[in-house]
Amino acid sequence: MSFRDDSPGWRHLAGIVALALFALAPAKGFSQAEDPGTSIELVDPKVFRVCADPRNLPFSNEKGEGFENKLAEMFAKKLGKSIAYTFYPQATGFVRMTLGSHRCDVIMGYPQGDDLAQGTNPYYRTAYALVFKPSAGLDGIATLGDERLKEKRIGIVAGTPPASNMAVNGLMLRAKPYPLVIDTRIDSSAQAMMKDLADGTIDVAVLWGPMAGYYAKKADPPMIVVPLTKETTGPRLAFRISMAVRPADQEWKRALNKLIAESQPEINRLLIDYGVPLLDETDTPITLESLSKRP
Repeated sequence: MSFRDDSPGWRHLAGIVALALFALAPAKGFSQAEDPGTSIELVDPKVFRVCADPRNLPFSNEKGEGFENKLAEMFAKKLGKSIAYTFYPQATGFVRMTLGSHRCDVIMGYPQGDDLAQGTNPYYRTAYALVFKPSAGLDGIATLGDERLKEKRIGIVAGTPPASNMAVNGLMLRAKPYPLVIDTRIDSSAQAMMKDLADGTIDVAVLWGPMAGYYAKKADPPMIVVPLTKETTGPRLAFRISMAVRPADQEWKRALNKLIAESQPEINRLLIDYGVPLLDETDTPITLESLSKRP
């Protein structure tokens, strides 16, 4: 599947984010079966019903510790609703078994531009990133084309977009692949990669931005995160993330879009607190300092 502008295919980014890994490759049946012109919206008026992965930090877990959990709590409170979850691992069938089965009404993180569900307006933009120790000798690195990487052992989730960029730059020979499609209830490619980075099995990790930032921040000492926004070969590696609703749920989509617009400063601060490397449309980092300077 080709990547156009900042809109990844769900199959690719899902694997990312379901590390996040975003490993979502759900079936397409429900989105094609519903007719937005005739279907009735079946959104619960009293409960903010969330479709989520039970073990997929920093996004969500059953304990409510992920930033998507916190965002859901924020939105539920603003809407005057209670909150309830339908948990299902982000693997094959996630959308079909949750949102498509009317067991819940919103997926809190969804790549913009996919047709499996209807996306809201995006609420953040981020990119794949390099993660490495401060002592790695990679000061000032900006792209996968940096010659210093040719001597490094690099961890990469197989089948994700930066693998193409690595191949173009001749980096796959020394790369260590990690699985894309996993059951997050029992495994985590991101955690395995970061463990290998900590113990020296690999020198550099290439991870989806939210995961890179979260795990780098938790490391002792913290690791360095470099968003890959300056790539000149291979697919672009920055993407916009929205929420997802059913194709028929137009009023619900509008309500969420309104909340996103009204809550954007709070959303940004929440994501930054989790280490997510936020980017504006010019690839400039959004930081707490830059937010404090905005009117």
